[in-house]
Amino acid sequence: MSGAPVVHATAWAVFAAFFVLITVIGFAAARWKAANLDHLHEWGLGGRRFGTLIIWFLLGGDLYTAYTVIAVPALAFATGAYAFFALAYSVIANVVLFAVIPRLWNVCRRHDYLTSADFVAGRYGSRRLALAIALTGVLATMPYIALQLVGMQVVFEAMGFGGMREGAEIALVVSFVVLALYTYTSGLRAPAMLAFVKDTMIYVFVVAAIVVIPTKLGGYGAVFDAASRAFEAKGNSAGILLAPNQALAFSTLALGSSFALFLYPQSVTGVLAASSAGAIRRNAVLLPAYSLALGLIALLGYMAIAAGVTAKGTAVVPALIMQSFPEWFVGFCFAAIALAALVPAAIMSIGAANLVTRNIWRPYVNDAVTPAQESRIAKIVSLLVKFGALAFVVFLPLEFAINLQLLGGIWILQTFPAVVFGLFSNWLRPNALLAGWAGGMLLGTGLSWSQGVKPVYVVPGLGGVYIGLLALAANIGICALLTVLANLRRLPIPTDATVAADYEDPLPD
Repeated sequence: MSGAPVVHATAWAVFAAFFVLITVIGFAAARWKAANLDHLHEWGLGGRRFGTLIIWFLLGGDLYTAYTVIAVPALAFATGAYAFFALAYSVIANVVLFAVIPRLWNVCRRHDYLTSADFVAGRYGSRRLALAIALTGVLATMPYIALQLVGMQVVFEAMGFGGMREGAEIALVVSFVVLALYTYTSGLRAPAMLAFVKDTMIYVFVVAAIVVIPTKLGGYGAVFDAASRAFEAKGNSAGILLAPNQALAFSTLALGSSFALFLYPQSVTGVLAASSAGAIRRNAVLLPAYSLALGLIALLGYMAIAAGVTAKGTAVVPALIMQSFPEWFVGFCFAAIALAALVPAAIMSIGAANLVTRNIWRPYVNDAVTPAQESRIAKIVSLLVKFGALAFVVFLPLEFAINLQLLGGIWILQTFPAVVFGLFSNWLRPNALLAGWAGGMLLGTGLSWSQGVKPVYVVPGLGGVYIGLLALAANIGICALLTVLANLRRLPIPTDATVAADYEDPLPD
């Protein structure tokens, strides 16, 4: 029978000091770029006034989360090179950001759209299709927020707070109550301001880790040698080089994930908060700095092997930090990871709240809602989303949240035809898009479920393929076929609220 966990008081003290600082900044953010937060575009999008630098930090804080810092090295620890698909997809996603998302910003700015579902409703004249996009976004977001809590949970456990229902849930509840309060008060301004602190701390942690830990282990040559020997001993596909039978799964995961990344509500919220389409393009050029950091973070998995870390899964990175640094710096690193959970969780809850308010409440409950009522509803929904995610972690098995998040990536990818194709053409019919969405959702969920809720399906004669892409291919096929049939029958075309010029950058004065 194991004894009580050892509480690391110095690490806790440093962690607590940074948490207090974070809390103060979160509440103070309400007065940053002061405006009337009783309007949803101010509370939920920061008034669309964030320039290049702020958006760079905001998107970095949004896309590179605590679970990323915890899970990517853990996957590298277990499988080796396969984990680096995350690095590949983050690079490809920047191409999508540059080529596609400025068009979304332009049309949303001109029509005062706050969500991707707002755009879909205007483009296709279909409330049902917009509802499907909104529900998919909320469904995909909830377990994503829950997994940010997992990142915080393993940090609390490493510092000696105990596991779930042993004390860690108290720290999680306190953290998320504070997060909920300053998000309610400050809206998107809070995570935008906190992203400066979060990203700076993460970079300090990463730089320290890639310098100090390999030095202690005899250099990177020793790290890679140790990892290679460990993977060879396992005798499976794991290795520091990608195995031939992993290539297709690796490439399709990277491609599909890159298509999905900027469809998530938190990503849409981040980019629509930009002050211009140019700020988004400049970020597509600058964001690869985060991809570099992600690749370095993944190497922590190899360092953990070389360091003889015996922990498994999400506990790998905290265990490596604990045995590599003095306690005061451990507290700093764990505070950085906790902040990497709080910032994305805030943006995710705001993105989900915007969808519920604009695309569910407003059209189906009260279409005469005032701006102040709309903002108040969004604030309340953001609270419900956060505490719903908290309930995921506290009351349900961790595996449940992880499985739903894997499904979430497959689900959000099924909004690609309506949103991305819609930015370039309105040829696809709304009913066809709705049928394609439904078919993609059913196929993706069914295939994933048949594999034990895994993201890859083995296609005979090909090998492993990302299920999200298979479902998307079926989705697009259904959309195209039904659109052709509708055109042959000369069915009426719904009114498009947008015109071609709406998608282009405004002409200079």
